[in-house]
This record gives sequence, C-alpha cells and structure tokens, in this order.
Amino acid sequence: MTQDEVRAAAERLVQFHERFAPLFGKAQAQDHAYTYVKGLMVCPDRKSIEPIALNVGDGQVSALQKFINIAPWGYDDVQTEVQDVFDEELAPTAADSPVGVVGIIDESGFAKKGNHSAGVGRQHNGRLGKEDNCQVGVFLVGVTPGGSALLDHQLYLPESWCEETKACEDRREKVHVPAAVGFQTKPQIAAGLVRQTAVLGAVKLDWVTADELYGRNGEFLDELESLGQRYLVEVPVNTTVWTEDPASCVPPYGGRGPAPTKPTRESVASVVGVVSSLKPEQWRTLNLGQGAKGPLCYEFAAVRVWAVRHGEAGPPVWLVVRRSLEPTPEVKYYISNADASTPLEVLAKVACTRHKVEDFFEDAKSYLGMAQYETRSWVGWHHHMSLVAMAHLFITLTRRDLGKKRLS
Repeated sequence: MTQDEVRAAAERLVQFHERFAPLFGKAQAQDHAYTYVKGLMVCPDRKSIEPIALNVGDGQVSALQKFINIAPWGYDDVQTEVQDVFDEELAPTAADSPVGVVGIIDESGFAKKGNHSAGVGRQHNGRLGKEDNCQVGVFLVGVTPGGSALLDHQLYLPESWCEETKACEDRREKVHVPAAVGFQTKPQIAAGLVRQTAVLGAVKLDWVTADELYGRNGEFLDELESLGQRYLVEVPVNTTVWTEDPASCVPPYGGRGPAPTKPTRESVASVVGVVSSLKPEQWRTLNLGQGAKGPLCYEFAAVRVWAVRHGEAGPPVWLVVRRSLEPTPEVKYYISNADASTPLEVLAKVACTRHKVEDFFEDAKSYLGMAQYETRSWVGWHHHMSLVAMAHLFITLTRRDLGKKRLS
C-alpha cells in the first residue's frame, strides 16, 4: 500500500470498528477491541498482547490481557456481525458466479510448548504435516469472488480433556472450559458450525466443501443433508459406492421364508474401480483460473452412483474425479449430493475452491497474528480468533476497494 492508501485504510478502520463496538460493552472494552484489531494489522513483528498494547495502545498490557482472556463480551456475537457484513458486502459478488457462496470447512493446528492451554495435546498438526503438541481449531470460511471471511470457528477438545475425573475437571477449570462443552469429533464440530450458520440465516451457503476427514464421515453428511445443504467433499481412495440403484439389486422373492429387503453387493465398487472403467471421452480438461501455485488446470470426470452410508445403501450422489496433468498424475475423489443436472464445470469449480482456505490461513497466520496469541483460556482462544476474523474482513474489504489481490 502507498502512504495515502494506508491513511485511507486507517480512517476506514474507525468506521468499520463503530459497527462492532457495541458488542464489546463499555467504552474501555471498545477501545481495547480497536487497539487489538489494529495491532493485528500494523505491529511489525510479533502480534501478541504485549507488543500490541505497547506499540498501538495505551501501554496497559494487563488490561488488554484481561480483555482477551476473561472479559465477558461474546465472541459469537462478533462472528454473527462478521456474517452480516459478509452477506452485505461479499455475498452479492457471487450473484453471477456459477457456484455462488462456498463454505469451506478445515482445521488448523497451533503449536504449543506447554500443556496448560485449553485443548492442547499431542495431535495431528496439519500445518506441520505430523503429530505435535498443539491446539487444533475447526473453521468455517466463506468464499466469494469478492473475497473470503472467517464465518465461525471452534476449538477442538481431545478426549483427554473430557474425561470424568477430578484431575480433568481441575484442568478444565483453570482455563475456563465451559462445563457444557463435551467431547466432539471434528466432523461433529463442523456440522455444528454449518448448522449454526443456517440457524442465524445471515449467510446462505450454496455449497459446503471439505477434505476427506469430513467426506468419509457419514454423520457429517447426514447432517448436511438434513439441513438441505448442497455439498461436494473429498473422500479417500478406499471409499465404496453402488454403481447401480440399490433398489434394483434386491433379490426377487424365491417363494420361501421372508421376502428379501436388502440389496446384494455385487454392484458395490471402490471409487478407484469406478474410475478405472471410465472411457477416455468421459474425461474433460478444464482450466479453472489461477491458484496459489499457478493455473488450476486438471482433467475431470463425473458419474452418477449411490453412496454407501453406515454400511448400507445411501442416496444417489455424484462421484467426481480430479486428475492432474503430470506424467504420474495426482488423483482426488469427491462425492456430491448436487442434483443430476449439475454441469461438470460447476462441480469442478467447487472442487477447486478449496485452495481458497489455504489463502485464508496464509494471510491470517503470516500477516494477522492468527497463531501468535498469548492466552490459555477457552474464551481467550475464541476471542482472539473472532478479532482475527474482524481484521481479516476489514483487510479483505479494503483490498477489494483498492483493487489489491492479496496481502503483502
């Protein structure tokens, strides 16, 4: 940004903050929110509480710590307002898009040295690609042609944080984990985020997409279908499907004993097997625009199949396959509950939208201090993430109005 653009952005931040300010309560808390959001954007080095208070605020480090760690303002109220702004400012940019507004579910890890922070433990850290001592959050990011925003989030609690023991109860109490928060798998958390967004009604997600951790979870897909939510999710290579309508695979009654009600499994095949039988003319090469590493150009194919859900016959779905163009291609498999008339180009565009969540985390962690928080408490983690959501949304809108494409 030029100096004039920086000054314009600073003036815009005051106006942007005025919309959110009442959610924080008293004037002092409103000032702390402004200081923290501004610090996430402008602090040159570490974007944690002390440098923000000293470099951007009034120097009251302990007051800012209390604002993040224990203050009673509702992070869920802030997220609701973020969704309202997203719906007003960014969702309209999807009106002419063939895919509309896409909600991307993903988790992200935050490495920790100690074992006292809420939800910390030895668990998979996707950013590092290995098991690590970390906290893990589940995030719902809304994506439009005009930009993306963090719509909602929740910290994942490993089972070790949910045991019915005095030691676990004391551990939770020290970091203010609400008693009502029990163990949930990441897909259960993700389903809750989508459900809450649907209940609030501010943002209509035309699609939900996620990686195979969620795509292979039948309960997650059941929940999306109960909400009437269209999805396209990645599934692992060992996924099986029915290649024929299971209703047509029920054996005829032989005249003795109870009449058969369950289909035979002769028509059940792995997604790899289904793809191996595709004819060359069923594949199409599509260029779907620019990604973080260059053009998004792949071969795609799609075929109607029937899901295997909880070991039983499931609903009709699309099996979508994406194949890279290298000599040894990378192959990705997806299933979608989109209706049978959905064009392949639309399915392909949704599949390739998932890279946008990588852009979000890159911006949030590299430029907005998403991983640099200094709080151990449950509420502090969610406070920080909601303020990161505010900062990212402000930057997204400013960048849009200034014609910029990415943070720099």
